[in-house]
Amino acid sequence: MPSSTSDGRPTCTSRTGRPRSADADAAILLATREALVDLGWSKLTMGDVATRAGVAKTTLYRRWAGKNELVVDAVAVLFDELELPDLGSLVADVEGVVLQFAALLERPEAKTALMAVVAESTRDDALRGRIRSAIVDRQKRLVLIGRERAQVRGELPYEADPELSARHADLIFDVVAGAVVHRALVSAEPVDAEWARDFTLLICSGLAATA
Repeated sequence: MPSSTSDGRPTCTSRTGRPRSADADAAILLATREALVDLGWSKLTMGDVATRAGVAKTTLYRRWAGKNELVVDAVAVLFDELELPDLGSLVADVEGVVLQFAALLERPEAKTALMAVVAESTRDDALRGRIRSAIVDRQKRLVLIGRERAQVRGELPYEADPELSARHADLIFDVVAGAVVHRALVSAEPVDAEWARDFTLLICSGLAATA
């Protein structure tokens, strides 16, 4: 099972045997997402992924305990592509990452994989926990980075209470991620520049009012 660095990103160290190959891991995760698009969650097997990736099935099991762990990691690496742009203001930064997130969700592999693991997690507490640690907790870094930049610019005040600060970061993440996912995947409406701008202004107005 992949280990992680201090910032939550996966590393490429194996438990035993030969060192893990980053190229092999990337091929396996890509094959997993492609198989999900073609087969769906219920028909996807570790054997399907191994065949597509051109590796032995035992290679998969040396890295991941089963399908749940493999699929979550395949989704997580897509979300790790997200970066918060530094565009000089809180409004511009948030708008930029909203559009970037929406573009990611337009990709069939991202859309299908995310919807599959979220649906399956409603029946699997362990899977829900893995989604939280591998995807949600890792992507909260974008909120922390954006808030720190805004504080340095004087757009937001520093928060002295660490517990309150953490709760606010969680809330900001939930609002932004939830709204974009609902708009793009549930309502199937476009997250275009106009919507992103209106949504960002609403969020930033709320943050300023709270401050």
